[in-house]
Amino acid sequence: MSLTGKNALVTGGSRGIGRAVCIRLATMGVHVFINYVSNPKAAQETQKIITDAGGSADLLAFNVADAVQAQNAIKGLIKEAGSLDILVNNAGITRDGLMARMKEDDWDAVLDTNLKGSFICAKAAARSMMKKRWGRIVNISSVIGFAGNAGQVNYASAKAGMQGLTKSMAREFASRNITVNAVAPGYILTDMTRDLPEEIQEKIKAEIPLASLGSPDDVAGAVAYLVGDDSAYITGQTIHVNGGMYM
Repeated sequence: MSLTGKNALVTGGSRGIGRAVCIRLATMGVHVFINYVSNPKAAQETQKIITDAGGSADLLAFNVADAVQAQNAIKGLIKEAGSLDILVNNAGITRDGLMARMKEDDWDAVLDTNLKGSFICAKAAARSMMKKRWGRIVNISSVIGFAGNAGQVNYASAKAGMQGLTKSMAREFASRNITVNAVAPGYILTDMTRDLPEEIQEKIKAEIPLASLGSPDDVAGAVAYLVGDDSAYITGQTIHVNGGMYM
């Protein structure tokens, strides 16, 4: 499947799931803008992987939770590239803690980045998509947004909120040939999960029918499907990539 000539922005694209999505889109002919905030080295590594394989990518530093930063960055991207055709809202943070002891700042930080940041970026990107009457928006949710998890009330709330955001945007933008969908990963093997003690990893695997952690490429494959022509009649939906742990 080729999307040659399309431009994509992947927020939080420097590592983990974001990196895998950037690489997968680049193999489809997409020019990828890799967003990052605090780790330019990781973003440059992602860019090098793409360009070494013959793809094209640029770096774009901004904080998705900062409306002025995000809007200005996306406006500049559209001016430079001519359009923004694909947006993958992947940027996210955690500030885990039991609700009884959770600080309001930790609640606000997670909601601002994971949910509000997706709204800000989608609003800015949609202007270009509506003019072209073509666009693909994919929000990276989480199994936690569906099942909940002790110690992650802020993260679960933000990811659950992405479902309402996805469905409502899908209804609003459908007339302009813009689809909006979500991908909800389960436990994916990233830097964070890789550092978990082996006994914890085995406990997690025991809860998953497929008995293994997923890979970032598993998530990237779902994103690639949702931005391609084969999914043109799919909008407002969520693909669960979790090995069967939540059905």
